[in-house]
Amino acid sequence: MSDLFGLAFPFFGLIFLGYFCGWRVRLPESGLAWLTFFVIYVALPALFYRIVAQTPIHELANPAFILAVVVSTATTSLIALAIGLFFRRGHVGEAAIAVTIGAYANVGYMGPGLTLAALGQAAATPAALIFACDSLLFFTVVPLLMTMRGRGESLLHTLGLIAKRVFTHPFNIATMLGVVAAALEFREPEPLSRMLDFLRNAAAPCALFALGVTVALRPLKRVPVELGPLLVLKLVLHPMIALVSLSLFGPFSQVWTETLLLMAALPPALNVFVLARQYHVFMEEASAAVLLGTLFSVVTVTGMLFLLRGHLIPLSLF
Repeated sequence: MSDLFGLAFPFFGLIFLGYFCGWRVRLPESGLAWLTFFVIYVALPALFYRIVAQTPIHELANPAFILAVVVSTATTSLIALAIGLFFRRGHVGEAAIAVTIGAYANVGYMGPGLTLAALGQAAATPAALIFACDSLLFFTVVPLLMTMRGRGESLLHTLGLIAKRVFTHPFNIATMLGVVAAALEFREPEPLSRMLDFLRNAAAPCALFALGVTVALRPLKRVPVELGPLLVLKLVLHPMIALVSLSLFGPFSQVWTETLLLMAALPPALNVFVLARQYHVFMEEASAAVLLGTLFSVVTVTGMLFLLRGHLIPLSLF
């Protein structure tokens, strides 16, 4: 139990340290701009590049695992969409953000650092694949749903926007460069390799601290009734759906199975609020979801770590 506490505490400790600093110091949110830029455009891309580039190319070519990831996330998204449409009485725009609350895990900020610390370097490849699949799915689904609001966005414009976001996102660029490096068995010169290691080691601490500060700067005003079922779906049901999907398309190695289960148990991503702000819809609810989801995940993610460390979850249901 002490080992489990020692594993989980640094991650949630950094989030709540950032939250405390954001609540206590009250600097303007604009002060986060450069730290956020560093995390998104420099540190995390270096982490994803390093992870993928150091992985043998034959391990990256795993269509069955990719299918398991996509099916589990898509199934969870459909349930979240139904919940959003029910509670929001058919408002597609608000339901689109509800989809991200119920199914879009924090695979960018929390995922890589937590899985590598809990499961070791062998979790690097599945973590990168999960991130790429989830990013592609939500950068596609949310804009398409938003076109159904009838606000004048053309389908052609939306498809162009989707392609731009998918192919210009720094995480995806870093992942693709990593795949090329892995295929060519490219190894960076020693000075560059050291710099990438520095950036890789800085990614998780900076990202988690920034997450805590960002949540603190958006105080909780009210809790919409639909957040309850959406957060239960994200934190509890999503890992169960992932286990069923892994069982259908597997078997997979223990580390790959545990990586998907752990990342499925993560709270809603900060991008939930970013998307809500971009489309000017469901912003207060999205902010509350990130705050409460992160808070409740202290229990649910720690519980998942306990189950994984004790090998109490079967690798396959069938």
